[in-house]
Amino acid sequence: DYAMLREVLRRRFKRSTHQASDTTASDTWAVLPNLILIDGGKGQLNAALEVLSEYGLDHLPIFGLAKRQEEVYVPGQDRPICLPRDSQGLYLIQRVRDEAHRFAIAAHRQARRKSGLASTLEAIPGVGPQRRKALLVAFGSLDAIRAASLEQLVAVPGITRNVAVRIKESL
Repeated sequence: DYAMLREVLRRRFKRSTHQASDTTASDTWAVLPNLILIDGGKGQLNAALEVLSEYGLDHLPIFGLAKRQEEVYVPGQDRPICLPRDSQGLYLIQRVRDEAHRFAIAAHRQARRKSGLASTLEAIPGVGPQRRKALLVAFGSLDAIRAASLEQLVAVPGITRNVAVRIKESL
């Protein structure tokens, strides 16, 4: 999805000061990458190049790797580079791509898990973000909240007896 790729790159480069010398230890996003490897072909590469141009980062080296034929797309070249199947360079690029996929999938699963838990608790009348947070701090998981007695729920700061009854009925 070109729009999502643009959005991710805009978020990444919006935080950049364009000068590593101004970067503090807590602001690692300000450091520019030495290389950008895009997962995709010519279209994805062009979308990324648009964003780099918006931020004045046209000088950064960037390549696209299309999955089907494992072709490497280079800005300004009409035809992709086809590395030999037994090339160590191709293996390295594939491993980088596969690690990025693994990382993205893990982050996506974690976000879904958190949002699922939040929506389950916040669907209960009287339980909003603050009470949800207090419950999770006190019990650690939805299963532990389910297993808690009415008295244990009422002992959580901000949870009234009526809300505790609703939680027990809902879970």
